[in-house]
Amino acid sequence: MECVRNMTIHDVVTWLEGFAPLELAEDWDNVGLLLGDTRRPAKRIMTCLTLTLDVAEEAIREQVDLVVSHHPILFRPVQRLTFATAEGELVQRLIAAGISVYSPHTAFDSAADGINAGLSRLFGLADVQPLRPAAGTDSSESGTETLGSGRFGRLAEATDLAGFLELVKEKLGVSHLQFVGDPGRRIEQVAVACGSAAEFLRDAARRGCDVLLTGEARFHACLEARDLEIAMVLPGHYASERPAVEELAGRIGQQFNNLDVWASRVESDPVKWSVS
Repeated sequence: MECVRNMTIHDVVTWLEGFAPLELAEDWDNVGLLLGDTRRPAKRIMTCLTLTLDVAEEAIREQVDLVVSHHPILFRPVQRLTFATAEGELVQRLIAAGISVYSPHTAFDSAADGINAGLSRLFGLADVQPLRPAAGTDSSESGTETLGSGRFGRLAEATDLAGFLELVKEKLGVSHLQFVGDPGRRIEQVAVACGSAAEFLRDAARRGCDVLLTGEARFHACLEARDLEIAMVLPGHYASERPAVEELAGRIGQQFNNLDVWASRVESDPVKWSVS
């Protein structure tokens, strides 16, 4: 437990890199410290799913030193940063306030105790394995079999798809969701892949899974699920990842008990449902 000396951004970044090693991130991703100076003191840390302008305003107002944003800023290469774009304004305001930004993104998704592992625990899956084991890992080595993209495992008690939908609503705290498949089909082997991860459909089908739970998917992915005869459940991108961001704040706070750490209080799901 770190509580003896004043912490720096470097201390927190080092812990984050150990918790979710950056080599687990997908090749296309942009992870790690994306803005700031590791030598600066760290006293107040905020986690969030996405660093939007309102979340940045909260960080500035609360004099945060480090924002741990699951989704990266500067995800694509930029040629100019001006106030003419939301991203340009966001980055410049964070710089002016001396706020650093770290993103674990797909490294956090795939870590041994990351988002997908957490979803597996939430649904009580047994015999959990990665849908795509991390490159270079040897399942004969202790712990390495837990590294990789997505997860799949077996429900403690088989149900039908209709019952699984109600379980997802309960566990993720959502009242609405989308799904593909026959509500009466048997569900026992479950694949999970947070965010927008319908790319794992074929992996899930190959592993003998009855259903893939992911946040969101495009129409053609839904057609593919139907063709593969695998159910797919879509509770929303936010619902599939925000709980892990809140849990991460708790983990950081436990590791560095002399820091103020919280998950953004203003962040919300931009997708709303019309209720008749």
